[in-house]
Amino acid sequence: MSFLQPSGPVIDLGVNIDHVATLRNARGTAYPDPVRAALLAEQAGADAITLHLREDRRHIKDADVIAIAPQLLTRMNLEAAVTQEMLDFACRIKPADVCLVPEKRTEVTTEGGLDVVRYFKEVQAAVKQLQGEGIRVSLFIDADEQQIAAAAELGAPVIELHTGRYADTAGAEQLAELERIKAGVLFGVGLGLKVNAGHGLHYTNVQAIAAIPDITELNIGHAIVAHAVFVGWENAVREMKAIMVATRLGRKA
Repeated sequence: MSFLQPSGPVIDLGVNIDHVATLRNARGTAYPDPVRAALLAEQAGADAITLHLREDRRHIKDADVIAIAPQLLTRMNLEAAVTQEMLDFACRIKPADVCLVPEKRTEVTTEGGLDVVRYFKEVQAAVKQLQGEGIRVSLFIDADEQQIAAAAELGAPVIELHTGRYADTAGAEQLAELERIKAGVLFGVGLGLKVNAGHGLHYTNVQAIAAIPDITELNIGHAIVAHAVFVGWENAVREMKAIMVATRLGRKA
């Protein structure tokens, strides 16, 4: 087996292309093209393409999702708020995966996990609608046992644990957050869930998360887009994937 393509799955990388669209929208140009970013990311080793269609359309737009969907060789992971507009749109596009996320117009980026305990009935109805169209549903939640148990109870097969607090802290606080994530992963797997993770991960903090054996996939975007300014888009994707795989295999990237 090769280093980047070992036999069997090791850990998947979902490349989030939102901020390619942010660059495009900053000047109102047609470039850089999120479609091209998605296809090149696949060629560089991405296992999925993640994109968040926000209610305010601040980066990804409807036309981007429509254009990308039929061209992917891997799969689309569409992040969306639990609103009827977004659910109906997702059911028309039919991506492989929809990750339901919390969303506030005033936030710069997603600040925490979806509260599936508080909004159990609403999320359950959303899961049922999406699954009725053959879409696999993921819930972006905090590494909290109550939230994870509720996710399993309402029938979502996948959860994505929010790693933002881990990414934003250091020292003992970060270690404590890492332990909380590890415990959340074990709890989720014990309930039969596929467990992913993401948010705020970059080239020097991803290692500890990638080393958690039962995490299936990491979704990373901003750090890859930022690094691509200096090394190029495909190199930035390859480097992140190499770090993740090397960490999981116990090697040095």
